[in-house]
Amino acid sequence: MRQCIMLSLTLFCNLSYAQLNRYSFEKGMMGSPFKLVLYAPDDSVANAAANSAFKRVEKLNEIMSDYRDGSEINLLSAQSGSGKWVAVSKELFDILAISQDISQKTEGAFDATLGPVVQMWRHATRKGIFPARQEIEEALSKTGFKKMKLDADGYKVLLAQKGMRLDIGGLGKGFAAEEAIKVVKSYGIKSAMMDAGGKIVLTDSPPGTGGWKITVSNGSDSLKTMELSNTSLATSGPTYRYMEYKGVRYSHIVDPKTGVGLLYHVRTTVISPDGTVADALATAFSVAGIAKSKKYMKFFPESKVWLVEKQNEQVADWNMLE
Repeated sequence: MRQCIMLSLTLFCNLSYAQLNRYSFEKGMMGSPFKLVLYAPDDSVANAAANSAFKRVEKLNEIMSDYRDGSEINLLSAQSGSGKWVAVSKELFDILAISQDISQKTEGAFDATLGPVVQMWRHATRKGIFPARQEIEEALSKTGFKKMKLDADGYKVLLAQKGMRLDIGGLGKGFAAEEAIKVVKSYGIKSAMMDAGGKIVLTDSPPGTGGWKITVSNGSDSLKTMELSNTSLATSGPTYRYMEYKGVRYSHIVDPKTGVGLLYHVRTTVISPDGTVADALATAFSVAGIAKSKKYMKFFPESKVWLVEKQNEQVADWNMLE
């Protein structure tokens, strides 16, 4: 189906910014709506910036999508266990390097090698079945971030074990949003927001305001509205994506240690200077839980988190956004 970019325009009048107009664009990409809001002097600049930004996201999707057989990341996975160092694009190397760094700092709570387990659960969810313990263990045996080696000299990657499959869904949208905003900035646009399915990257405040108004939830009844600029935000939770089996709801976020979807996670929101890091930490902290995440925060001093868990009707709420 051909996807169209939808454009809406509202004029913003302000003595200091009388020449800037607000533009909003939206396009379905990477399985989510990508919404771009920007302030530009005219239609031609706004449209050119938006089209280029969305083209950049589509290019990244061709590289990083594990749904596409010919994607670069799937071609890399296909060479796992060959003993070969595979040269990859700078984009793929950069996102894998960020992934490895966060994996090490969170003791594997985030793991881009979880592809075999993710594939297993996709199949199970479609069939409405729960994988056998043996099937889970077999999938887990092909994972482990320490089995992926990176060589920055020539952007090379080695996947040590046969059957490995990379999945960077836990930080891909944040990375794409960051890259899209870089494109927008290249057009001289200073105020812009990219919302990639809840992974948000913000630049300067909209003209005449104190920041972009962003509202986040604890997953139930508590809301918080903040004015933010020049930062990034990511939210993760099982509100829409989960598997229910025998009355138990399993999150789409899988614990790399057990190979099973999270049971007690409600919602995680992370604010960080970088969109890729915010996206990855939202997943990592969801997996790690409140106690361990507090320990890991020492590695991410510029980030803040709001993490909510529920177990046996007891809700634990760790909110650094207050």
